[in-house]
Amino acid sequence: MSANLAAYTTSTGEAFQFWVLGTVAVAGALSTILMRKAVHSALCLAGTMIVLAVFYLANGAYFLGIVQIVVYTGAIMMLFLFVVMLVGVTAADSLKETIKGQRWLAVACGLGFGILLAAGIGNASLTEFAGLGTANSAHGGNVEGLAALIFTKYVFAFEITGALLITAAVGAMVLTHRERTERARTQRELSEQRVREGKHVPPLPAPGVYARHNAVDIAGLLPDGTASELTVMQTLRKRGQIRDVSTEAMADLKALEQRSEERLGRDRDEEEATR
Repeated sequence: MSANLAAYTTSTGEAFQFWVLGTVAVAGALSTILMRKAVHSALCLAGTMIVLAVFYLANGAYFLGIVQIVVYTGAIMMLFLFVVMLVGVTAADSLKETIKGQRWLAVACGLGFGILLAAGIGNASLTEFAGLGTANSAHGGNVEGLAALIFTKYVFAFEITGALLITAAVGAMVLTHRERTERARTQRELSEQRVREGKHVPPLPAPGVYARHNAVDIAGLLPDGTASELTVMQTLRKRGQIRDVSTEAMADLKALEQRSEERLGRDRDEEEATR
């Protein structure tokens, strides 16, 4: 009787944990959809999965909580990040709709999942349930109970999920693999080509602004104060990840020249006064 009552009652600590972590999980889920960069969305989804793992551990599903962290957060989400970093998805690419109607399809799937979730919660609230302890004792423990369900009742769903993960890994390799059709040229051959073309004979200039900023995403300044496009790699230019500091650099340079002129003028006045 006490076990059944414990299943229907919630302590103050459990309620506090649910509302705090539930808010974090919902915020992470919304950020996954609203973030413009794919990497940020993946990180927010990973945070939501960690919160779900804490919920599993708090409810006594220790095996499922560890699997949630190790498999989903540690393996699948890292696979997502690995694919994003290899393919190079940018904020501009994420806003392009490559498949017609995918936004409306996503909205429909989200609404359908919400209806199923509400129906499941309503069914659990209105009907009697055995509880985790009773379900575990029927098979001798939590791990044994999960094994009995996975390899009997849900064996096809389990195998299909494994096939999807393998397909994702193979797809990542296909997207990132580039077949080399010609021999890689040596540094000498590249330098000889630059001399023949006459485009830029010396080596490319290094990034940075007058040795005060040496980051790869900051263009260096030429002697006339204009930014040199050769100092930033082509990949960063196409992604739009170049920090424009030319105005700031010119303002600092003008202030430095003004201070130098004032200093030279004072020195010149002092020399004339001594004479």
